[in-house]
Amino acid sequence: MMVSHNLRMIEGQPLELSAVLDGLLQDSLITKNQHQQLTKLHKQGHRKDEHPLITISEQGWQTSSMPAFPLTLEYLTRWLAEHAGLPYYRIDPLKIDVESVTNSVSQAYATRFHFLPVEINDRVLTVATAEPSIRQWETELSHVSRRKIARVIANPRDVERYLVEFYGVSRSLYGAASTDRKSLSDLTNLETLTELGKVGEPDANDQHIVHIVDWLLQYAFEQRASDIHLEPRRDKSNIRFRIDGILHQVHEVPTKVMGAITSRLKTLGRMNIADKRRPQDGRIKTLTPSGKEVEMRLSTMPTSFGEKMVLRIFDPQYLSKSFAELGFTRQDREAWEQMAKQPNGIILVTGPTGSGKTTTLYSTLKQLASPRVNICTVEDPIEMIEPQFNQMQVQSNIDVDFATGIRTLLRQDPDIIMIGEIRDLEPANIAIQAALTGHLVLSTLHTNDAPSAVTRLMDIGIQPFLISATLLGVIAQRLVRTLCPHCKKPGPVDAESWNILVAPQKIAVPKKTFVANGCDECRNTGFLGRLGLYEILTMTPEIRKIIRPGVSATELRNLALSNGMRTLRLSGANKVAAGLTTLEEIFTVVSYRDTESD
Repeated sequence: MMVSHNLRMIEGQPLELSAVLDGLLQDSLITKNQHQQLTKLHKQGHRKDEHPLITISEQGWQTSSMPAFPLTLEYLTRWLAEHAGLPYYRIDPLKIDVESVTNSVSQAYATRFHFLPVEINDRVLTVATAEPSIRQWETELSHVSRRKIARVIANPRDVERYLVEFYGVSRSLYGAASTDRKSLSDLTNLETLTELGKVGEPDANDQHIVHIVDWLLQYAFEQRASDIHLEPRRDKSNIRFRIDGILHQVHEVPTKVMGAITSRLKTLGRMNIADKRRPQDGRIKTLTPSGKEVEMRLSTMPTSFGEKMVLRIFDPQYLSKSFAELGFTRQDREAWEQMAKQPNGIILVTGPTGSGKTTTLYSTLKQLASPRVNICTVEDPIEMIEPQFNQMQVQSNIDVDFATGIRTLLRQDPDIIMIGEIRDLEPANIAIQAALTGHLVLSTLHTNDAPSAVTRLMDIGIQPFLISATLLGVIAQRLVRTLCPHCKKPGPVDAESWNILVAPQKIAVPKKTFVANGCDECRNTGFLGRLGLYEILTMTPEIRKIIRPGVSATELRNLALSNGMRTLRLSGANKVAAGLTTLEEIFTVVSYRDTESD
């Protein structure tokens, strides 16, 4: 008998539900009544083959001790680790070298003894299990692997799941890499080394490739990735996910397998798989494992080692988010809604690529949509399909550009027009004419702040009096990571950095704010999710008067500030003071140079 604290465990035997219930009762985490009810169900054959921690977690119980909290599977796993005297381990697939760990132990052996290899180096093989008393494999595995074995306790559901997923992906990668068949088409790798007797890339419709692509997409949805990067290299190619604005390495695959993965995705996106020399765009609409619709935009680029592909993932759930959830303050929301309620004029959203402009525009259009209005868009490409809009895509190969698209929309009796981007004079002029003839026009522009949008329009050739007559307002935006609510902790504020951020205004340093800490929920980054910073320039009579040839962005900015415009920096300062993010995070999107220019 092996006893650890008050948890009864029998050497070489799986955990028993009765033993776990006894331990929880002795720790005052459950009541006698709960113990008796579940014991009775178990004796009647209820889920006898299920791990006891999973059975208990699915009861939805709260602890009997005060303050009460839910007995989740993660909490129960930590409790088991403490009583077993072993470290707790949260399995994070992004941090596991799947190829190395699956090569260290066979799936049959790992499944037989209910464990999962999670880390390996020259000296130690770390193995995760939810069965601390099953350890007869330890000596044998140590001998075979020639490494010391470090046991850790992990969530039993994760152990079961990744035993299947990790080994399944490894088998598919191995099967795809070793498939002996001719290439669908010649590789266009500019750095290809000629190796006699070697075959080309495997078939994109091979079952191994289908499985890898399915796993990759499902994995990206679960990890909240906004983009998937498939990057070919000479021998091993990279798969990376962008999560909360930061790229994370996910996997390395043989380059010939990467070519087949790219071909499979191009097939799904209705792209030309034979043409690997020119950039292409495509689209995939699919369902997540939970049944939620997700759209992906595909883009390929020929590189020295083959086609690089980026899949941008658009979650329609964001369109149903309120402006407050996107990061708008009450003042921001009122100013923006006041502009959007106007019957005609132009509203511009500015910011760099990936700053959330599309989400802001779509969310606004979604709120404006009704059976009484005709909303038409022209985009390059269409970001997300929305049934309430009439959406048109720019297709340069058949001479359908933004200007042609806008002219077409104007003949479709629109009330509201959304133009994906104003890039040059012709679409800008047509947008101005649409606003002058009674339409509300929304579009994007690439500028660093809101006042610069006015000077940018003049730079591309729009007459100042036309800008003054039609422009309703401009919103500049950025995205910053938000502190993880599970682990953020109070911390000091750097007074010098704070004063630089809010200059030239003199706003008192907050007495209390929060700093990043790191936990399992946020992968020890300290951040979880992103939020918008907004700078809204509303066109007042005073601002309209100074829009003339030669006016500078600084003049416009100073007047806008005196009229109540709140800068991106002040928006960031509000988020810091509210404990939503950090000063360091704000300065990643608003540089010191920008702050000193005022």
